[in-house]
Order: sequence, then structure tokens, then C-alpha cells
Amino acid sequence: MNEKSKNNEKDTNISNKHFEILLKVCLVIGIIIISGFIIYYIFTPEPGYVTFGILNENREAENYPTEVSVNETISFYLTVGNYLDREFNFRFKILKGNNDTVMSSSGSNGSPYLTLGNFTLEHNNETTFGDYNISFSEIGVNQIVIAELWQIKNEVEEFYNIIWLRLNITN
Repeated sequence: MNEKSKNNEKDTNISNKHFEILLKVCLVIGIIIISGFIIYYIFTPEPGYVTFGILNENREAENYPTEVSVNETISFYLTVGNYLDREFNFRFKILKGNNDTVMSSSGSNGSPYLTLGNFTLEHNNETTFGDYNISFSEIGVNQIVIAELWQIKNEVEEFYNIIWLRLNITN
């Protein structure tokens, strides 16, 4: 073997060693980073939440009425579940609306129908409220029954969530 071949072979061996060292360092850093993400995920609690729903007259979340007659009574229930890791103080506002009613993440501009008291629900509890009745006195498409959930913190009321049912009112 000539001198040039020996030098190329030495250079190749040195490059391979540097590559192996660099690869090992990258693997160790990758393992540390992934381990950090895993530890963070394990020890970071999931954020709490509140469930809010509307149930039909049979206390089921299905087969809601879509078409009713003028002055026909619609019965429904509201359900709330607290998974916030603390007490949840709240009240309901039931409103009526139509095509002109705007509903957003901060509430609605529906016509007030009923406001229901101050309730407290402990963590990991779910309860159903009702039997609420409402009717519409005029014919119309897209009449809306709106239920708003308002949280009460330090005697101050804050909008929390909104749900609704759309109805067609006929003769």
C-alpha cells in the first residue's frame, strides 16, 4: 500500500470516529429532550372543565323537538358536570330567540325568559336541573330556546357557556 492510501484510510477512520461520537451525542440529547417531554406530560395535570348540556323531556340527549305548534309547551332539562378540581358556583339564564338573535362566546342577545338561582356543584359531580317549560306564541322558523351558564366568582357573574335548540313554530 502506498503512503497516500494509508493517509486516506486514516482520514476515513478519523471521520468515522467523529461521526460516531457526534451520533452518540445527538442520541443522548434526543433521549434527554424526549424524557423531559414525557416527565412534563406525566406531572402536568389536565385542565379542569365543566360540562353543560340540554336534555329532552325524557332526560335524554337525543330526539329533541324540531317542530312545535303555537303555544305548545316544550319541556327540557339542563345538566352540569364539574371537573375543575374546585367548587363551581353558577346560575342559568334561559332566553328566547329568533333569526335576529346573535349567539357568541360571550352570550346572546335573546329575550330573557327565566333566571335560575345560585347553585354550587362540588368537584367530580354532575347533576340535572329541570323540568323547565317554554312555549312560543308566534309562528316562525328558527325560533330558539337558549340556555346560558353563568359562573359566579366572588359574587360577580361571568358568562361561561351557551347551548340552544332551534325550533320551527307552526299553527
